This record gives sequence, structure tokens and C-alpha cells, in this order.
Amino acid sequence: MKYTLAILGITAIFLGAFGAHGLKDLLEPTAIQSYKTGVSYHLIHTVAILAMYRSNGSVTAIRLWIIGILLFSGSIYMLTLDELIGVNLNFMGPLTPLGGLFLAAGWGSIAFNAKIHVDKS
Repeated sequence: MKYTLAILGITAIFLGAFGAHGLKDLLEPTAIQSYKTGVSYHLIHTVAILAMYRSNGSVTAIRLWIIGILLFSGSIYMLTLDELIGVNLNFMGPLTPLGGLFLAAGWGSIAFNAKIHVDKS
């Protein structure tokens, strides 16, 4: 799991830097904003996976979030870059909301995990 976390974190940082510096003159502002959304969800959920892993939390949430990152953020990356790489990837469009459902399901699964306790103070 630590290698998966490391790969997710490293790719979030590198893809974010690439978007901020390498793509700013190549993509339209709306495409840049979509790309940033993919990076944000990627990084936020990587940190959530780390927290869940460190607390011996829900394996289900972790798995759902990993799938969600791959589908949601991955499809956004590919859809924003398809013109640059010269390949029509519009067929990946449905993967974005599906990935979002996996991310949401990961959060929802926390509610049904008896091992996770939130301090009330």
C-alpha cells in the first residue's frame, strides 16, 4: 500500500506542476480548470487514503478512492490532453462521473464501517 500511496502522491504533484507550467500556454482556460479539478481531487483523495491507512481505517474506502482517482482524475487528464496527443478520447467521458461515484461511495462507506470512530469533542 505504501508504494501505491507514493505513486498516487508523486503523480498528483508532477501532473499538477505539468498543468501549471507546461500546459498554461497550450490549453484553453476551461480545459486548464478541468485539469486542475482532476489534480485537486487526485491529491485530496491521496491524502485521505493516507489518513485512512495510517488509522487502520476502511479498506473499502481506500479501494473505492483509488478506483475513483483512476477513473475521475485519469479521465479528466486524458480528455483535456487528447487534442495535444492527437487522439480522440471522447469515449472516456462517461468515466468521469463514474469515477466521481466511486469517490463518493468511498466517503459513504465510512458511515457503515464500525471500526471508524469520530471524536465528538
